[in-house]
Amino acid sequence: MIRSSNPDLDLTIARVIKAPRSVVWSAWTNPASFEQWWVPAPAKCKVLKMALRPGGSFVTQISENGGDFTPHLSGCFLAIDDLERIVFTNALVGGWRPAEQPFMTAMITLQDHPMGTDYIAHVMHKNNADRKMHEEMGFYDGWGTVTEQLAKLAEQRA
Repeated sequence: MIRSSNPDLDLTIARVIKAPRSVVWSAWTNPASFEQWWVPAPAKCKVLKMALRPGGSFVTQISENGGDFTPHLSGCFLAIDDLERIVFTNALVGGWRPAEQPFMTAMITLQDHPMGTDYIAHVMHKNNADRKMHEEMGFYDGWGTVTEQLAKLAEQRA
């Protein structure tokens, strides 16, 4: 559940995934599954760290066009509510250490839906300039693509 939404600061992707919550949760929390959908294909993702607990590290790399893997996300989990919510930020790194360049906090929520799982990715920014920059960087295309990839993976496994 999103406790506060501010259209000047937040971006949201929502959809129904035709798979049980447990399957969607597993696709999010199993590093091997996560790597299959986290970046828009044909790019590849590698999970270096995924310590699913508050304060745990969340570090991924990306390989575009078959090249070397480079840094993608370095963050920290803020909340993990089994089968319901994952909150992470790049404002902190593992162990609650401040990050060099904080940009966003994301809240992923999963709720039962008659057709499967109601999936919401809500991304919050510290100011309107960061929100606008994220939108202009292709938030809806990028997060929309990976949400579609997540749905396809989960629906195949359902």
